[in-house]
Amino acid sequence: MAAAQPHVLIVEDEPAQREVLAYNLGAEGFRTSTAANGEEALMMVEEDRPDVMVLDWMLPNVSGIEVCRQLKMRPDTKGLAIIMLSARSEEVDKVRGLETGADDYVVKPYSVSELMARVRSQLRRVRPSTVGEVLTFEDITLDSETHRVTRAGETLKLGPTEFRLLSTLMEKPGRVWSRDQLLDRVWGRDIYVDTRTVDVHVGRLRKVLTSHGGSDPLRTVRGAGYALG
Repeated sequence: MAAAQPHVLIVEDEPAQREVLAYNLGAEGFRTSTAANGEEALMMVEEDRPDVMVLDWMLPNVSGIEVCRQLKMRPDTKGLAIIMLSARSEEVDKVRGLETGADDYVVKPYSVSELMARVRSQLRRVRPSTVGEVLTFEDITLDSETHRVTRAGETLKLGPTEFRLLSTLMEKPGRVWSRDQLLDRVWGRDIYVDTRTVDVHVGRLRKVLTSHGGSDPLRTVRGAGYALG
């Protein structure tokens, strides 16, 4: 079972632009969803939190700037990577977009290859394991490209699910992940798995991580979920 694909939400009121972006991002291996206006985008973030949002500035009803402002003000969505698209090329407009909280700003017309590169750049920040980055936490190292995990120099043998679980936890040490969030990220939204399955795999991961005498780096937060560190 593959890990859940990185999810990109495209917010663009021009149908042709939405279609081109969705096609190209899908061809790059991303899971995509689309919204035609700001209100729809805000609702979709509630239903299915993306990793990256490609957000047009000029939208009907609620503007892209306002969508960005609202999401970045909320503790639960401020970490969402937002790439703002705009025909406004003046420096003052770019500064306004970035000061509102956008993580990147792309001026229209843009090349699709440039936008793909910018999406991958944001993913290196929010989901580094999906782009082959080596993750470290204390004496644990995880190489997502070679699928190798070591602790204090000792190689650990993890099953594929435990590997995806550890890579998710290592992307944001200290963050508490609920069981539902881990199910979405590790198993994917399209597969039904009971939340108790998360507890089973966390237990297996703990056993491997402490197999060479190291302390348990996983933290159980009663009523909330699990965290690394």
